[in-house]
Amino acid sequence: MQIGPYNIEIEQVARGIAIVMMAVGLLVIPILPGLVIIWVSALGYGIAAGFGVLGWVMFALITILMLAGSILDNLLMGAQAHKEGAPWWVVLIALVSAIIGSFVIPIVGGILAALLVLFLIQWIRLKDARKALTSMKGMMVGWGWAAVFRVIIGLVMIGLWLIWAWA
Repeated sequence: MQIGPYNIEIEQVARGIAIVMMAVGLLVIPILPGLVIIWVSALGYGIAAGFGVLGWVMFALITILMLAGSILDNLLMGAQAHKEGAPWWVVLIALVSAIIGSFVIPIVGGILAALLVLFLIQWIRLKDARKALTSMKGMMVGWGWAAVFRVIIGLVMIGLWLIWAWA
């Protein structure tokens, strides 16, 4: 592609777009599905620039990390809430409400819905606001740890993509 006196290859454009999107996915991970954004960026790069053998191997690893990180995210949130007294069925309802909340109020709706639903069910079930708050605090701590692990997994995903894109 010719832009003025510069000859820019489509692979360079794809790299630039991918790295910007991956940075967005990594930097706003606590409020957006960052690992999915990084994965979609790698997929877009592969489609635009071609996969090749190394690309398919790296994309497979990136896919596995994205799936594992997404599962780990929910497990950490749920496990901490369960550890603080919420039964698994309440945790599951809270996590489902997080998915719904993400669509109702983008960006913050998911975590707000999960915390609110967890608190309300626990308060109604236990008739004790302090115990309900303790369960909610557990989910918040789990969410914090999940964010730390998402950043680490996101950095590894980006590292794999960098090897692929510049090999």
